[in-house]
Amino acid sequence: MRIEADLNKCDGLGMCEAMAPDFFEVGDEGTVVVLDENPGEEHRTDLAAAVDACPVLALKLVS
Repeated sequence: MRIEADLNKCDGLGMCEAMAPDFFEVGDEGTVVVLDENPGEEHRTDLAAAVDACPVLALKLVS
């Protein structure tokens, strides 16, 4: 599994960071920083919730 972030869409609202702080943070530029682009499958449920929480649809999980 891989996390992809579209920085052109990201508004830095931080919903992903609130839902999965071990994998996302809002960086100094005001956009998401993916802390682990290739997390293990055991994190899929939490990451899917964080991706779904993004109001601007800037994140996706790729199998």
